Formats: sequence, structure tokens, C-alpha cells
Amino acid sequence: MVVGSGGREHALGWKLSQSPKVGKIYYAPGNGGTLNNVNISSDDIEGLAKFAKDNDCVTVVGPEIPLSNGIVDEFTKKGLRVFGPTKSAAQLESSKIWAKNFMKRNGILTARFEVFDDPKKAIDFAKSVDYPLVVKADGLAAGKGVIVCNGTAEATDAINKMLVQKNFGNAGSKIILEERIDGVEASFIALSDGNIAYPNGDKPGPQENL
Repeated sequence: MVVGSGGREHALGWKLSQSPKVGKIYYAPGNGGTLNNVNISSDDIEGLAKFAKDNDCVTVVGPEIPLSNGIVDEFTKKGLRVFGPTKSAAQLESSKIWAKNFMKRNGILTARFEVFDDPKKAIDFAKSVDYPLVVKADGLAAGKGVIVCNGTAEATDAINKMLVQKNFGNAGSKIILEERIDGVEASFIALSDGNIAYPNGDKPGPQENL
């Protein structure tokens, strides 16, 4: 069972279908291009767990919200097979503040940043720095919670949208003001069991031991 309804989940199911170990693939709730759709919302953890148990499914979770709500933890407690990060690990995605502090604690290179929940203090900080900023809502905002700014006026406007106007709801109750770094963006994808990382599905080399 693939949990989710977007293109990501469609792609996951397409790839899984190529494995000789996979029989039938269900999508919950799926989309117009997927087959065997199950009318269960991706945030209905109990409903998904019951379906997985009744149909002896291995569950693959795509969306961030059910992961941040602890779907993997709940499935594991019930003895159900599930692929995805735990609620704790999912904070790397669900909370930008948590992720930035994690990087800081572990010596992982990242842009300079400060955290705010007070708009006046945030604006004062924006006026005090001599480098361009990116303003980020802490929580999940459907990919919309980052505003790249050119100058103090744009940063002030972004701060007001998040902390005063509440355009991003609870996701923007705390924000990050981060140094803007220009350059080429790249993604590195790997699978991990918590100890070893497998980039691109290859067998790990010794340098990839975590």
C-alpha cells in the first residue's frame, strides 16, 4: 500500500510494480492515474492500519504530514510492516528550526540563522545584518513556506506575512531568518536503516557508514 495522492506516490508505485516480489499495489487514497485506489485519507492512521492488516500489506508512506503525525511509530507498535522515518526523524522535514539546530549541533555546514516568534525582534534583526535573507516558516506549508528576499523591505514584508498576518497559519508561528546563499542546488538521495546509507540503491562503501 502506497500512502498518498500525488505524483511522488504515483512514481513510488510505478517503481514498486517493477519488482517481482510485489503482487498487488493499493494507493490510499491515490489519484486519477493510479489503480486500486482505496478511499482512506492519508492522515487517517487508524483506517490505514486496519486496511494494511486486513490485506497483509507492506506500507510505503509518501507525504510529510502522516510521517510527522507518527504513522510509522503507530504501524510499528501494531506489528505492521512500514517504510518511512519515525515521527522523531521526520522532524528533519516537519520543522525547519529542528533541522537547523540539528545541523548546528552536529557540525553540519549550513547558512547562518536566527529563530524568532516576535515580529519586531525579527524586523530589527533583518535591519541589522549586511547580507540578504531567506525567511522560512518553521512548519510544513505545502512547499510555500520559504520566501527569498532581496533587501530589508522584502524581508520585513515576509516577516509580517508570517508572524503578523498569519498567512501560513501555525506553520509560521515561529520563523527562521537565514543567510541567503546563491549557487547551484542539488539533492542527494539515499536509503538508510539508521546505520548505513545506500545512495541510489547501490551497496554502501565504507565511507558511507553513518
